[in-house]
Amino acid sequence: MKIAVIGGGTMGVGIAHRFAVNGAEVVVVDVDLAAADEAVARILATLRTAARRGKLDAAEVAAAGARVSAAGSITDLASGLDLIVEAVIEEVSLKRSILSAAEKQDPRVLASNTSSISIDALADGLAKPERFAGMHFFNPVWAMHLVEVIRGEATSEVTLNSIASMVEFLGMEQAVINDAPGFATSRLGVLVGLEAIRMVEEGVATAVDIDRAMSLGYRHPMGPLMLGDLVGLDVRLKIASHLASVYGERFEPPDLLRTMVADGRLGKKSGTGFYDWTSGSPVPVEES
Repeated sequence: MKIAVIGGGTMGVGIAHRFAVNGAEVVVVDVDLAAADEAVARILATLRTAARRGKLDAAEVAAAGARVSAAGSITDLASGLDLIVEAVIEEVSLKRSILSAAEKQDPRVLASNTSSISIDALADGLAKPERFAGMHFFNPVWAMHLVEVIRGEATSEVTLNSIASMVEFLGMEQAVINDAPGFATSRLGVLVGLEAIRMVEEGVATAVDIDRAMSLGYRHPMGPLMLGDLVGLDVRLKIASHLASVYGERFEPPDLLRTMVADGRLGKKSGTGFYDWTSGSPVPVEES
């Protein structure tokens, strides 16, 4: 299998890692070759981390690393790849321009990793929308086993069958969702996360107690506030703002979320959010 990932950020690195480990040849495209090379270096680092944790052996790391390469432009990609997946920031105009350029390379399947933007909206202007669908991966991709597959109005059964085969190739499972802004996981996850932030804002409970209630009471792997820190509170805000424009007041971001993002408290990537991450492990802010 030969694929390309457009975007060398956290999600692009994770998607490329997962495909490479499972035997695919992967090209990572970014704004220029230097940025793409940096993304490949981060992928190699994730492979070495997996080896240290006993998930991969040295031979597997070497083989997966050899399957990953960099490209500084979409036009450098080979024609007829099995998959090109776009994994850039959640901006409609940017995604549309990238997808339009990627389609010219004639992939069997063209996909977006968007977590909230309508697939039909992104398909507007594509010459072959029947080949296009959403493939929403979750962070960290190497540890999460779900792909939320979004079926647009024009998405063909051939495309869905191809994606199903790819998901199986990755050792993952899929949930097929009809197109709607936020799909299933973002609508549900963001709504819970926003309500948890409102509870902190209103003084109902501390972040750690809210998270403990959800992780132990409902068996969630982690609470919604720690998850928000891992996803990035700026990402949470962008998705919530988009969903509020579609669905109204119930997705309106709390003032606390807006303030934290404005102050640069974005979660793990900035070192602090609802938790202090500077030691490498989350510590409740009230205890740090």
